[in-house]
Amino acid sequence: MRAGGTRRGTSAGSRVFLAYALASLLLVGVLGGLLVQGYRDDAARQGQDQGRAQAAVIEEMAVAPALDGADLAAGLTATQRQRLQEATDLAIFHGSVLGMRLRSFAGQVAFSDDGSTAGGIPVSDPAFRSAVGGATDVAVVADARRSAGMVIRVLQPVIAGASGQAVGVLELYLPYDGIAAHLRRQMTATYWRLGAALAGLYLVLALIAWSTSRSLRRYAARQEHEALHDALTGLPNRAAFRAHAREALAAGAATGAVGLVDLNRFKEVNDTLGHHAGDELLIVVASRLTAALGAGGTVARLGGDEFGLILPGLTREEVLALLETARAELVRETVLDGVALRIEASFGVALYPEHGAEVEELLQHADAAMYQGKRGAADIVLYDRDQVAHPAHWLVVQAELRHALERDELVLHYQPKVRLADDEITGVEALVRWQHPVRGLLAPAEFLPAAEQSGLIEPLTAWVLRRALADQAGWAALGQRWPVAVNVSARNLEAAGFPQAVAGLLAEHGAAPGLLLLEITETALAGDAETAARAVLELTALGIGVAVDDFGIGYTSLSQLRTVPVAEIKIDRSFVTGLDGDPQNQAIVRSVIALAHGLGLRVTAEGVETPEVRAWLADAGCDDAQGYLFARPQAWPHLLDLVLHPRGSGRHARAELATAPDAVTVRT
Repeated sequence: MRAGGTRRGTSAGSRVFLAYALASLLLVGVLGGLLVQGYRDDAARQGQDQGRAQAAVIEEMAVAPALDGADLAAGLTATQRQRLQEATDLAIFHGSVLGMRLRSFAGQVAFSDDGSTAGGIPVSDPAFRSAVGGATDVAVVADARRSAGMVIRVLQPVIAGASGQAVGVLELYLPYDGIAAHLRRQMTATYWRLGAALAGLYLVLALIAWSTSRSLRRYAARQEHEALHDALTGLPNRAAFRAHAREALAAGAATGAVGLVDLNRFKEVNDTLGHHAGDELLIVVASRLTAALGAGGTVARLGGDEFGLILPGLTREEVLALLETARAELVRETVLDGVALRIEASFGVALYPEHGAEVEELLQHADAAMYQGKRGAADIVLYDRDQVAHPAHWLVVQAELRHALERDELVLHYQPKVRLADDEITGVEALVRWQHPVRGLLAPAEFLPAAEQSGLIEPLTAWVLRRALADQAGWAALGQRWPVAVNVSARNLEAAGFPQAVAGLLAEHGAAPGLLLLEITETALAGDAETAARAVLELTALGIGVAVDDFGIGYTSLSQLRTVPVAEIKIDRSFVTGLDGDPQNQAIVRSVIALAHGLGLRVTAEGVETPEVRAWLADAGCDDAQGYLFARPQAWPHLLDLVLHPRGSGRHARAELATAPDAVTVRT
């Protein structure tokens, strides 16, 4: 598929180049033709100007003196004719004049160099009439005396004697061959220079076209690659995986398999070593899976820590043997940030055509088998209709979460937001946890996705808001007026009456709207943008603050930031972790800070874990920060106790906050 796309891009680029080259050639040809025609017109004007000047000299120096007192209508005297003949014989002999006629205004030939009294330009000719009227007409015409060649014909009035009166028309034929030869030599040299210049211009245009089309081909290929590949691992992404799977099924192989791989306890790597270590681990997994499957299989990253496998043309036994090899390769020890780790993963496999003939059906069965493996059946689970549990895992979570709301199993932990100017706490963010009766304290990632896919997110958000406002009243009674931030989802904004429900909760707890901040993810604003914007407008009209959470990883447009009245932007931790040593992320964060401040918004950086990153953010003008450097999420009484009764001061007090215990060390 990639090769076909490359060929299409190359063909399209070639067509662009050819069209550009032909268009450039046409334009250069037209330009050259216009310049050549201009040179020819200049040459003709030069011949005419030379003929006009020569005729004026002949008329003034030779003809006019010989006609003193003459009347051409009555004819010339012998003396006048003799003078004219003497005046013109030498010019005719040397070839500077080819022919001459002296004519009356009526057209009669009073004198000609060859003695004839007939011929010449007709009286009705506009050129003759122009000369009768006192003007000079010059033209390059065919030589009537020769079968080939051109002459300069001049017709002008003749001024005789001291009277200054015109007495007739002088019809003069001057040689043009010398002028033409000189002009041809000039034009030949000009043509060569013009041709060389135009050829150079065309070459430059052709090079520009070639360079442009090549850049377009490369850009198109890069865009196509990025659209179908994961930026971190370089593997095909979910869209490419589905396309490859459809191709494999359409190829008509007798048997094959589609598999899903999900890493176990991947979140713990992110929590303990940081997201950069998690990214490195994903790259290692991608490399090992690709090497284990070889050229015959396809490995894709579907998102997060989930990978997809396509194994065409293999039997059940061959599939299981190959996946066992891949699992053995995968669990080899690796070292991240000086910590030795063993990668564990759950494999779910669906065979075709045994378990389905469509991509979606196979993926669904592979997903069910994978979750069966996560529940402890085995690392590699082959789909079995009789053994795979139904409904799927997230349906189980939804059912349990519904009971959790009824039994009040949820708890809130709070993480402070610190002002970088003086390290003062300016507010806290409420982070929901689930005290599961069997699995222990669960982080949001374990149950929020299931809630998002169902109607449970609305009662869950209402519970968080109610509990957060009640807790806020508790710490306010002890003298601490901390604003509280609560995360809301796209489904909350799209729900009818959500702003009014929030207003009712504020009234129920007697809470000030200005001390509540609702954090909305970028994807929530990018979904039903009109509905989300309307909800935000209603919330802000109530005096409630609104912040854009995880900014930089979603799809918020600048127009939304300009039109939706948000108060704060929170930069996602993926841009903040290791910020002091990453020039690209530094450039992004500086731009976000400048953009937010330009719009009058505050900026909070998430995931600040080192003093170096804190110092960099403060220098860059960031307003607030959250992260383990300042405090881990914890119950508000413990947080308040550490603030009001610190056992140290300054950095020691902050260190107590940062090292205070937290049962779950992941932030959402």
